[in-house]
Amino acid sequence: MMASAVLDALTADEIAERLSGSPEGRAAFVRGAAEAGVAEAQAVYGQMLLDGAGVAVDQRAALDWFSKAAAQHHVMAINMVGRCYDLGWGTPVMKDRAAACFRIAAEMGLDWGMYNYATLLALGEGVDEDKAAAFDWLEKAAAMGNAKAINFVGSFHEDGWVVAPDIDKAAECYAQAAEGGDFRGCFNHARMLGLAGKVDEALVWLARAGETATASFLDKAEAWLRRSDIPGFAEHGPLMLRQGKAAC
Repeated sequence: MMASAVLDALTADEIAERLSGSPEGRAAFVRGAAEAGVAEAQAVYGQMLLDGAGVAVDQRAALDWFSKAAAQHHVMAINMVGRCYDLGWGTPVMKDRAAACFRIAAEMGLDWGMYNYATLLALGEGVDEDKAAAFDWLEKAAAMGNAKAINFVGSFHEDGWVVAPDIDKAAECYAQAAEGGDFRGCFNHARMLGLAGKVDEALVWLARAGETATASFLDKAEAWLRRSDIPGFAEHGPLMLRQGKAAC
């Protein structure tokens, strides 16, 4: 365990040097700081445990470290405790606990807390369904530049949830989300471009979507593309998605 006094005595350059080493060295240093009680280090080490960055993946330990940081009011750690309960990382899925954590993080001003809480409100998971409240939180997160929230706002405008259907506004949101790097935004932007007859441009964005999309999303997107009547989508779309994933 790294003593708090030892950590406090390190200069910024010495800390940067410790963090610029091997993944294992970085993880060891961050763990020492976490054990010394530094909330930011506890949150970062929790993420390292989730990702297997310099340490073996251990979701249960990740949740424990997030919980320690959350107890010190670290807002991202509070959000990550929610993610663990939402997705069953190191714990059984408990949507109500996830929603409670996300709401706290949202009320503390974290855009990811806003997005995650809005998602549960929109789906009625862990809380009563409330699409109007979900839209309000999504707009707050979108105003902070959260690309996933911007994409979800686009879905509200496309589907006419809470607001009147507005395909032009939806397309604008999807384009912005795509530029922000959200894979769902990339896919939806490609759909809008395809419907507008800009198929070549759309296929480029399908490849971009594939670069960061989850495996489950890729499967669903590919199935949709194979059924699509947009010219070129059924024939070339699935290949572009997979090429994007292969290029990462």
